[in-house]
Amino acid sequence: MNAPTPITHTQAEADLISRFASARDAGLAGSVAVTALRDAAAAQLKADGLPHRRVEEYKYSDLRAYMKTAAPLAEATTAADAKTVLDGFDSYGELDRYRIVVANGRFLADLSDVAELAAEGVVVSDFNDALAGENGSTMLTAPKITNQDGVIALNTAFVQGGVVVSVKEGAEVSKSVELVQVAVGTGAQVSRNRIVVAKGAKLRVLETFAGDTGAGETNVVFDYDIADEATLATTRLVTGAAAGAKLFTTLARVGGDALFKTLSFIAGPSFTRNQQFVSFVGENSDAKLYGVTMARGRDLGDQTLIVDHAVPHCNSREFFKAVLDDDARGVYQGRINVAPHAQKTDGEMMTQALLLGDGAEMANKPELEIFADDVLCAHGATCGDLDEDLLFYLRARGIPEAEARTLLVLAFLSEAIEEFDEEDVTDVLENRVRMWLAA
Repeated sequence: MNAPTPITHTQAEADLISRFASARDAGLAGSVAVTALRDAAAAQLKADGLPHRRVEEYKYSDLRAYMKTAAPLAEATTAADAKTVLDGFDSYGELDRYRIVVANGRFLADLSDVAELAAEGVVVSDFNDALAGENGSTMLTAPKITNQDGVIALNTAFVQGGVVVSVKEGAEVSKSVELVQVAVGTGAQVSRNRIVVAKGAKLRVLETFAGDTGAGETNVVFDYDIADEATLATTRLVTGAAAGAKLFTTLARVGGDALFKTLSFIAGPSFTRNQQFVSFVGENSDAKLYGVTMARGRDLGDQTLIVDHAVPHCNSREFFKAVLDDDARGVYQGRINVAPHAQKTDGEMMTQALLLGDGAEMANKPELEIFADDVLCAHGATCGDLDEDLLFYLRARGIPEAEARTLLVLAFLSEAIEEFDEEDVTDVLENRVRMWLAA
């Protein structure tokens, strides 16, 4: 049998391969089993390169073409320097919340509300401590539906740290928990955060990102384990202009009689890929996934997800909106998998886009893969400009054109934001929409 033909590496791929060799020599965190997983991920990078347009899942968001070089990993930083960045960072305004801080890929307990969360039944620990433990390799295990995803492999190879958050059985955390990733200086930020919500517990997580990595990429994985009868609501807020690739991954396992809902809000970075892999592992559960993408100039916003109905009697809803101006590009790739024994599945997805610029493009790719016969599944996609009749109606009532357009765009996006049904978050996100439109 002929050996596979080695690929010609780009400068960025060569940089990454060299970066891994240096980081490994310096001593990456983790047990022997973790090191083996890191080595396998690096070997995948060397064999396949970065994800590119010939990989079906990256057909519309070619990471290999976008990344010309790869910056070194960010160095560890001090709590004082991280606090300086946080002091100038406004995420959710006056919203009362707890905060957990990961800076340059490392957990900073001094800036985190560890004691306050412990009083609520939440234990926060360092991800690197878990990697070094007896079961450290389970911290880096990805579900089969990820299909050896290249972005996850990059995270596995280079992950610098993060946090493990464990919510005890039956706990109902009184305030939202903001899990903020802070970039101090330039350099690649690679972290992974595992959140375990025990049986009957309730938690809200606000995922935010402060600072600017310059040309360095950000690669963050959020690994959610939702037990039976538990509820988890998460919001991912990605804003601010940034040159480096912004790569975010959700891995979620949903137990029985549980609820998982999430809203991803993307506005600003030049290249963003937000991918979510949700698996039902218990019956009679619900997953609700919402998304908002706003892009202008030549920016790209990619929302990709797979929902795996592996058990019967579960419901999923996916509702995503995009507004694209100038020559921006948007991507929506959604797939609902229904296993042969997953009867009584109810799955539905919808993606809608507004193209405000003549050069704007939207790639909609909803998919259903159904192997059961007693199911309700549907998908839909729309794409177009603002309704001129509605615009005329508002202008005829004395509303200036710019304000009328703002009202229509806000109404379009608010449908997804409000359906998420977290009132204190809704006001913040709708204000973000206004700020983006005003700019």
